Amino acid sequence: MTVPEKLGEAQISVAAGAPLELDVRLEGLHDGILVSSHVSGTATGECSRCLKPIAEPVEVDIAELFAYDVDEAFDYQVHEDHVDLEPVVRDAVVLSLPFQPVCRPDCPGLDPVTGERVEDIPDYQPREGVDPRWSALAGFQAEQAPVLQEPVGRAVTDNESKPDTSA
Repeated sequence: MTVPEKLGEAQISVAAGAPLELDVRLEGLHDGILVSSHVSGTATGECSRCLKPIAEPVEVDIAELFAYDVDEAFDYQVHEDHVDLEPVVRDAVVLSLPFQPVCRPDCPGLDPVTGERVEDIPDYQPREGVDPRWSALAGFQAEQAPVLQEPVGRAVTDNESKPDTSA
């Protein structure tokens, strides 16, 4: 199946014209036609942290009943002995796309001051900026509790608690 229009509107989507592979099984039931399908393809977009271009596989399983009668409480109906899979596939694919895609789980993202990719900056050291609302606390130091030098208690081993019965 070729995607007729872009699937997804966020940072990652399946482009219009991209191929989607469908493995479809149709079963005739008393109430309608049960469509079971596995959909696979590739979504493209950009990493939500560093804005690099990324491509992610899309794998979705679908099971939907298309009802014969319009009166029944089903989302989809059989029209003139045909089922339209496009809205079902579109909904399943769009819902499977990640909300905030990343190029890799440990992506460091962008420098908040310069906007450069952190991984492209050799020997990057994050800048320690102090929020001016916390500046009144800068001179405050909490007193530390004294450190005990001697152990408070001594653990008793199993050998010490048992009476000597070897004699």
